Amino acid sequence: MNLTITAAAARFMRMMVLTDGAPGGGFRLAVKPGGCSGLSAEMEVAALPAAGEQAVTTAGVKLFLDAQSRLLLEDVTIDFADTAASTGLVFHDPKQQAGCGTDRNAA
Repeated sequence: MNLTITAAAARFMRMMVLTDGAPGGGFRLAVKPGGCSGLSAEMEVAALPAAGEQAVTTAGVKLFLDAQSRLLLEDVTIDFADTAASTGLVFHDPKQQAGCGTDRNAA
């Protein structure tokens, strides 16, 4: 799987797991088509992968991903943004054409 997680996003995800998770837990990321970047995501900290999910470790972060999410996240870069307008994960998908407004990368 070719997925890039920036240092800022990895720090955010690790902090969430440390704060809300159990030892050995991970970050569940369920990605679906939609949103300005072409992707919308639901996320939560989880102790174990759910049925049908695979544990994938990238940038020191254990992600729990279902099959659709693994496909949609191929070649995507996940970053973390903290701006006046929003705070959270941002998905940069090179396969997606410009969507909402002028920022093609906001999720």
